[in-house]
Amino acid sequence: MLGGLAMKRGTFKLMKSVNKSIVLNKIRTSAPISRAQIAKETKLTPPTVSGIVREFLDQGIVVEKESGKSKGGRRPIMLQINYQAFSIIGVDVGPERIVAVATDLSGKILKRHSVDLPTSMDNTLFIQLLKLCIHQLDQDFPDTMGPFLGIGVAMHGAVDTEKGISLVTPNLGLTNIPIKEELEKEFDLEVKVENDARLMALGESWFGGHGKLDSMIVVNIGRGVGGGVIINGELYHGTVDIAGELGHMVIDIHGDTCECGNRGCLQTLTTGSAIARLAQKKLEKYDQADEKIANLSGKDVYELAKNNDELSKNVLQKTGEYIGIGLINLIHIINPDKIVLGGGVMNSEEFIMPQILQTVETGALTKEAGETEIVVTQLGKDATVLGAIAQFLVGVYE
Repeated sequence: MLGGLAMKRGTFKLMKSVNKSIVLNKIRTSAPISRAQIAKETKLTPPTVSGIVREFLDQGIVVEKESGKSKGGRRPIMLQINYQAFSIIGVDVGPERIVAVATDLSGKILKRHSVDLPTSMDNTLFIQLLKLCIHQLDQDFPDTMGPFLGIGVAMHGAVDTEKGISLVTPNLGLTNIPIKEELEKEFDLEVKVENDARLMALGESWFGGHGKLDSMIVVNIGRGVGGGVIINGELYHGTVDIAGELGHMVIDIHGDTCECGNRGCLQTLTTGSAIARLAQKKLEKYDQADEKIANLSGKDVYELAKNNDELSKNVLQKTGEYIGIGLINLIHIINPDKIVLGGGVMNSEEFIMPQILQTVETGALTKEAGETEIVVTQLGKDATVLGAIAQFLVGVYE
């Protein structure tokens, strides 16, 4: 049943040697690069670099390319990563379906498969569907691709990352799912499980085209509000593993009660359902409510705004103001190089983003803080699943 997944299991291990990680990361970020230049820039001795590179060449993770320019002696042999040497599986578990992809080491998606989730299920059925979705990736997978390094899984809600257990998954109504144990037993591959919003941040950090940044915050605004903090290229979890719970930042102490028990949390003001509630209140105020309006969704508000409905435009602009207030708080606490916004609510970017930028510019403590770069993700829905992939790249490269 396991097919190619079992036969092509990767065994490449780098974390046993700090020097190996330093050399490989230098090749990744500076390729093409010579052995001599690696030694110079990493402060490792030339014999140490040569020995490590030789091992990489034997494993196929690094390849030699055409010679570089000579500075009077022999032309140096240049090195670069062989991104096809290994493959990785990434899984994004959403409220309605499981999406699984297989990529090479560059994050290029080679194959994709999805499985719809029923409205009601238990842990056993969920695990069966998760395994089924991953197995589908193995069918007709290109023989030219390298063996799999592992499986990364993105889960909504609270996750025990060390044990790979999904502790609480509100959208699915499930608790204590032993994902790591079950998948490792099934596929004989290393499995990493992490919160989906944090993995969206990791995916942006690795594949979002943002260049080298000391710090970045990624905020996902859809059915809920979550986020991830990247510091020096790594996910920041916090002391008790709740860093990134941006949705529960209190914006209005007199606001609606949040599912966490507090009042006026960011996610009570900015999610798709919050947008619909605000639109409904405004319509009722002006005696415009009817049966159709009673079933209004955040997407409906956006569509109305696109059709030049002023009330809907005002609702989205107010949402942008709330988001901007939340971002000001983040800027004042973390002072990141960049903030990236994603999720379904940001499909309304044309109405929301100008208000976000204006709010931050006028409300930030200093002019420089108000100019913090804020952008919408270019990775779309793939940011999270690519973050699941990036968990293994961090392990390989750093």
